[in-house]
Parts: sequence; structure tokens; C-alpha cells
Amino acid sequence: MLVSWTSHPKVKKMAQFDEKTTTDEVLEAIDLTGKVAIVTGASGGLGAETARALASKGAAVTIAARDLTRAQAMADQIKKSTGNPNVDVGELELDKPDSVRSFAKNYLENHDELNILINNAGVMACPLNRTTQGWEMQFATNHLGHFLLSCLLSPALVQGSPARVVNLSSGGHNFAPVDFDDIHFNHRDYDKFQSYGQSKTANILFSIELDNRLKGRGVRVNAVHPGVIMTDLGRHMSEEDIQAIMGNRPEGSPEMVFKEIPAGAATSVWIATSPDLDGVGGQYAQDCSLVEPDTIDSGTGGWAKWAQGTDDATRLWSMSEEMLDETFDV
Repeated sequence: MLVSWTSHPKVKKMAQFDEKTTTDEVLEAIDLTGKVAIVTGASGGLGAETARALASKGAAVTIAARDLTRAQAMADQIKKSTGNPNVDVGELELDKPDSVRSFAKNYLENHDELNILINNAGVMACPLNRTTQGWEMQFATNHLGHFLLSCLLSPALVQGSPARVVNLSSGGHNFAPVDFDDIHFNHRDYDKFQSYGQSKTANILFSIELDNRLKGRGVRVNAVHPGVIMTDLGRHMSEEDIQAIMGNRPEGSPEMVFKEIPAGAATSVWIATSPDLDGVGGQYAQDCSLVEPDTIDSGTGGWAKWAQGTDDATRLWSMSEEMLDETFDV
């Protein structure tokens, strides 16, 4: 389950699309033949629908997932439903840097270019858990793993330019900014929603910084909020958790509206493929539209001010490199 607010007043409606638009409607007039895409977390849910939609329009798609058995079953299903044989799988455990490096190495050994990278995988509101490095799991999976993956794949993205990277954030980034003094909850009580919120804020800040670094070489990067969708992402949430979120929306925010999966994946597909977005980067989108930045410090359900700053984006990049003990020439 992806939980947050939808249809925010600051969403700038574009063209004919809205919160009800599906992936197939977004791609109706688009041909992706010859394009190469990677979708993380695509063995089910939003990622699987995203991969299916891209494959249905001719793209060669790699499903990057933790469970290879589920991923292969989904790849076979997509091949059958779309008639596109160019759907393969790769093992990717985002909380394990060695797995991320292995996936990227294998991809680069077998592909020269990458046109679309959709960083879709994630975890939400899980109990406190740490990686072997001591990193808090939500930050490690939702941000650090995709940070490392995107940096390692950047040569293929540049070679495949014009290329696009899509980072799945969430309206849940309004739960919390990045706490640069204690990202991994070593000195404060763990709160699973604060943790989720800062990881989703990190997704947006990373999009801003990566876009700044790659836009001169034809790669644009954006973040998206897919909407409120019932998926396996929310498996750690109780009914009380869901009711608490629904009852504590920011003042003035619209009612929560649940989407079906094809509508939930539509914004990712739209921002990854729409010709209307050529040259657009460093933005935050939902409901197949760009969101105007909020101008106040606290989250309102839109694009929180704490997820906009280029200084924080650069700081997050540097801290991510320090955690991974690697500097990226991106």
C-alpha cells in the first residue's frame, strides 16, 4: 500500500491526463520500439504494471527484483500478454551494495545503452531493521540502493541519451525531512513513518542532484508520487496505522482517493516517456502532472519545502558517497 495524499491543489494539470489516467492511456500514441528500460521491484504491484506497459509499446525491459522466481514468472506473463519477447530479469537486493554492484556490472557487460531507469522498488513503515553496515533499512533500500544503482548505470544512461530516470517518492515525504544529524536513528527513538518520510524526501533530493549532474549530457531525472494504491508495500502496516494516516492529513489537504494499479503506475510511465516532458528535470509529479513547490516549511501534502533545496540535495549526495565509501564521477 502506498499511502499519502492525492489531487493536491498545486498539481498543474497537463494535457488530457489526471488521477484516473491509466498506463495504457498514457502510452496510447507512443512507440518505444528500440528503447531499453530497467524497472526495479517489478515482480509485482506498480513495478510489474510499469514493466508491462513499457513492454507493450515495444521497449526491451529488464525486471530487477529480489526474488528471481517471482520475477521470471512475471517476465513470462508480460511476454505472453504483450507479445514482446524482450523481457528479462536480474537479481537485485537494494539493501546489499554488493548485489547492486553485481546487477549493474552484469547489465553494463551486456548492454551499451539505457534509455529509461525507473527506481520503483521500496519498503514502507517496517519495524526497525538494519543492514550489515548498520544502515536503517528504509533509508538503505529506498534511497541508498537506488543512489548506487543510478550512479553505476550512469554511463549507459549517457550513452542512451536522451534518457530519463524516474525515482518513486511519495506524498509520504511530507512525514519528515532528512535528519542529516541522525539519518539511521542511532540517537533518537525509531518512528517507522518518520523513517519512511525521510527516505521519500531523499528520493526527491536525489532526483534534483542527479538531474543537475546529468542534464548537460542528455539525462533528465524526476521524482513521482504514484498516489494511494493497495499493494504489498504496506504489508507492515496495521489497520490502526492506516486509519491514523487518513485521520491526520495536513489541514486543507484533499480527501484520500484510492487508485487501481494501472492508474498508480501511470505517472511513472508518463514522466518516463511523454514527449511533452523533453528537457524537463528536477521536478516532482503526481496524477500525470507536475506539482508546484510548496513555500512553507512543513509538509502540506504537496511538494514540501524541505524536499526542494539544492544545498540539501548536494549534502545528501556527499553523505551517500561517504556511507558507500565511494566517490562517483557523475
